[in-house]
Amino acid sequence: MHPKQKTAVLTLLFFSLMGFAKGQNTIHPVSTEYQYPEDPRVAEKLEHWRDQKFGMLIHWGIYAVPGIIESWSLCNEDWITRGDSNVAYHDYKQWYWGLKDQFNPTGFDPDQWAEAAEKAGIKYVVFTTKHHDGFNMFDTQYTDYKISGGPFKNHPKADVAKHVFDAFRERDMMIGAYYSKPDWHSQDFWWDYYATPDRNVNYDIRKHPERWQRYVDFTHNQINELTTNYGDIDILWLDGGWVRPRNTVTEEVIAWGAPIPEFDQEINMPKLAEMARKNQEGLLIVDRTVHGPFENYRTPEQGIPSTMSEDPWESCITLGGAWGYVPNDKFKSAEKVIHLLIEIVAKGGNLLLGVGPTADGVFLPEQVERLEEIGEWMNINGEAIYETRALPDFQDGQVYFTKGKDASVYALATNSKNGKVSWSVNLPATNSKMQLLGYTKPLKWAVENGKVVVTLPKGIPAQPAYAFKYSVD
Repeated sequence: MHPKQKTAVLTLLFFSLMGFAKGQNTIHPVSTEYQYPEDPRVAEKLEHWRDQKFGMLIHWGIYAVPGIIESWSLCNEDWITRGDSNVAYHDYKQWYWGLKDQFNPTGFDPDQWAEAAEKAGIKYVVFTTKHHDGFNMFDTQYTDYKISGGPFKNHPKADVAKHVFDAFRERDMMIGAYYSKPDWHSQDFWWDYYATPDRNVNYDIRKHPERWQRYVDFTHNQINELTTNYGDIDILWLDGGWVRPRNTVTEEVIAWGAPIPEFDQEINMPKLAEMARKNQEGLLIVDRTVHGPFENYRTPEQGIPSTMSEDPWESCITLGGAWGYVPNDKFKSAEKVIHLLIEIVAKGGNLLLGVGPTADGVFLPEQVERLEEIGEWMNINGEAIYETRALPDFQDGQVYFTKGKDASVYALATNSKNGKVSWSVNLPATNSKMQLLGYTKPLKWAVENGKVVVTLPKGIPAQPAYAFKYSVD
């Protein structure tokens, strides 16, 4: 994930392409319209994924050892901070690479993660098999830079990704493999012969095509491992959107601030996708920000689009302030996460909640507590979230709306006033019953001046949000 968030730009660009920045007029972008998958097996899995609504993104790697931001401190761009400004860049990189010799998570407990996710009502997981730093959290045979190549190698759970996927699969969750297309540790991406001025490949691919081909082969080989050796995989979640054909560069990519090379950083996605889907029938592929046939759903980050979309999408938002573990992180309240989930689902999306384990491989008690609190609300109100779709009138003030597959409408109120909740869109049918989820008796309601007013039962416990079920004409 990218820590330098541009929420306003992201919101604008999620559904439309803006004009290109001055100086980038040599780039001729392809269409940014969403392309629904043509393969019926992929389409079927996509609709199943849309029903799940709530997922967990787990960032875990050597960056957890010192408790720093994942990978990005290796990048030599002017927005990066590294703490000690007296440390030379070369020395810093050597220190960071060397963290592999300290990463020994003997407390690694994927069952704790999966249990906490299940209690929260989470239905799918995306786990970082490799972030941009190139450190592999699975037992790849194509590099020794991996969790199973350091002090953890003799542990019975040394093949970390396998045990994470198994733990979540046992709870009937969809399985997603996060994989970074750039690999800053690879000599075929960041070649030591040259400096590493930014996030891009640091040599001219046109002058060294054989080196780049080795990198493409390496990438395909690793994806082949992930899609053959780790059981059923539902989602291949590809990060590092600057590794892409040059003609797919959009204003969003330009807004990241990194230079746009004069050549393609192309990894042959058609061939990669064909291979991965031969291994995993119906596999969803999420080539983030590279709009086209291999971006099966969109992934806005640390923000929510301002409008509803019928196209599939997922907001990636952290539980704390960081994707991975950092000391003394401040976590969002359960109520805040529930409100985010409600707004996202009402606008047609899923929430992918970022939770980072410690260097020892466990969730903090505060993280577990938050997830349990979210689950308490979901146990009562999940009917208004799961397997729903968006309505054109998705919001009226602090009330959001979803529709069930049986044509029921749900109104989710994130606030009430004087024991009453009201809204003026998606009005109930004249003879409709008004049900409060978690409460067995019908509620009193009336339409007054084009607005429905619902009276909450006396003594009803306070909730982060109230979910009402009713029918419309």
